[in-house]
Amino acid sequence: MKDFTLETYRSILKALMENGYSFQTFADFLKNPKDKSIILRHDVDDKPANSLDFAKIQFQLGIQGTYYFRSVPQSLDSEILKEIRDMNHEIGYHYENMSFCKGKIHEAVEDFERNLSMFRELADIQTICMHGSPISSLDNKDLWKHLNYRDYKLNGEPYFDIDFTKIAYLTDTGRSWNGAKYSMRDSVSKNWANELNISNSEDLIYCINSGNFPLQAMLTFHPQRWTENKKEWLKEFIFQTLKNKAKYFLRRIRATS
Repeated sequence: MKDFTLETYRSILKALMENGYSFQTFADFLKNPKDKSIILRHDVDDKPANSLDFAKIQFQLGIQGTYYFRSVPQSLDSEILKEIRDMNHEIGYHYENMSFCKGKIHEAVEDFERNLSMFRELADIQTICMHGSPISSLDNKDLWKHLNYRDYKLNGEPYFDIDFTKIAYLTDTGRSWNGAKYSMRDSVSKNWANELNISNSEDLIYCINSGNFPLQAMLTFHPQRWTENKKEWLKEFIFQTLKNKAKYFLRRIRATS
């Protein structure tokens, strides 16, 4: 099985469906979590058309996901956002205000409020999720040391509102389902990929079909990495390989500084 293709993505979804999992948006899960439920989270960091492909696949299968858009041009395409919204998927804000504003709290708060207002002109924003901003030394989640996102009528942020010691978390960060050593911030306290012995999508599908996959989980996808286009697939493979090496050494430098 060739990984990081749309066909492989369909196979993951179909395996979950065939094994009796329900699909909930993050906002719906917070309100009424089902006993056997998957949150499909998509971080629209780049190439929003790829996220639209994901949304269409889910729509065809009758399931919903959550899509977090950044405020930058390479992520925010208003027409694509509205297409995804109109397929009844959840739209959220992928915030990165601390890194953008170089840690200046007053500016970061203003930037967050301005962008949230802009997003709410396009969709009903109920949840947010931080963007890792791997190049920056600043953690965007630190914004909430100075204010409370619930004051903005926001119901949740995954890294604060899900207990990932009980609810499984798997992400394709680093173009692998077990790329924790390459992740700057997209990680949680429990390494579910190691515990479940999952490193690629074939492992993930096998785990689901074997009945060993947890009853509740958040699966995080970065759709810019998934494509049927051979040239784009190879380009992303090479780019991510180089990026992983850079992030690995950057992690080591920060750990010793």
